[in-house]
Amino acid sequence: MKKNKTLRFIASIVMAILLLALTFYLASKISAGKKMPEAVIGKVVKTVFVDTVENRSLNLNMQANGTLEAYRKVDLYAEVQGILKTDGKLFKEGQYYAGGSTILNIDNTEFNASLVAQRSVLFNQLMSAMPDLQLDYPAIYPKWKDYVNNFDVNRSLNPLPAFTTDQEKYFINSRNIVNSYYNIKNLEERLNKYFITAPFSGVVTEALVNNGTLIRAGQKLGEFIDPNQLELTISLSESFKDLVQVGNTVQLSNLEGSQSYSGKVSRINKVIDPSTQSIEVFISTHAKGLTDGMYLKAMLAGKQVSDVCELPRELLIDNKEIFIVTDGQLKKVAVDVIHFTEKTAVLKGLPDGTLLLNKNIPGAYDGMLVEIGNTNK
Repeated sequence: MKKNKTLRFIASIVMAILLLALTFYLASKISAGKKMPEAVIGKVVKTVFVDTVENRSLNLNMQANGTLEAYRKVDLYAEVQGILKTDGKLFKEGQYYAGGSTILNIDNTEFNASLVAQRSVLFNQLMSAMPDLQLDYPAIYPKWKDYVNNFDVNRSLNPLPAFTTDQEKYFINSRNIVNSYYNIKNLEERLNKYFITAPFSGVVTEALVNNGTLIRAGQKLGEFIDPNQLELTISLSESFKDLVQVGNTVQLSNLEGSQSYSGKVSRINKVIDPSTQSIEVFISTHAKGLTDGMYLKAMLAGKQVSDVCELPRELLIDNKEIFIVTDGQLKKVAVDVIHFTEKTAVLKGLPDGTLLLNKNIPGAYDGMLVEIGNTNK
């Protein structure tokens, strides 16, 4: 009985294994007969728009930007110490002063009193010498008498009478008159420094002190300019240095191009900047409506070049390569850029008929498949 049960159990296992093997066999046959179709990836072709190169002759007008500055500009510094006084006009930005008029007045009461005292000393020296001059040098006495009679301790000294003989020179110097005279003249020159006058007609552009301020020697007080004489400084490539001459007329404009002005090349720096290989050109202008600090564009007539083409700067790759279309593909080629303007680049060496992209394509790469949608000739 036990033997029959064992045999039936073994038979059941064998049948299960055979059934499982048959199932795997049939499944593999079915899978082999139903192959999945291969995916077909279509080629993506980008539509582009191009321009055709037509080389021609161009005038390379040189354009550069710069900041206007007053040609005559001075910093005002104090050389003496004292309290600042203003007579009439307040020392403020925008205040106009005619040439030669007083801009600033520093209180000189104490210094002037000391100067008057020194003149009095000199006057006494002259008076003490007069009796000896009258007795020993009667020929020269009259001119020294006239000098003493016109002496005023409250006014600047008149020049001493010229010496006519060595005896006269020795006598006057022995009385220490000449030494006192030049010491006083030195003080008179220093007295003038208490008054700061306008070296030319202009306006104050910077005021750093107010009325009543204690001024110290060496202190900067402000800035003064002539607003009618302005100068624009621009930098040009060294290759154009032979095309710019002093006296050349230059067209100026604001950044928006809404206002135009005229200027002339006044100076050219002969030193080339080693870092940028450029030269500085200075353009003077007296045009109305311009002020110190304005940013302007300058256009100078340049040289004519042949067999060149012009395209937007945005199409350049690192300022040295562009994409062209050939055989239905994009191709990156190196180019020779000979001139830049604000918005364009002038290229030399591209053959006529070359197809250039006329606008950038996002994600463009060398070998990209394209088709031409429109060609502008």
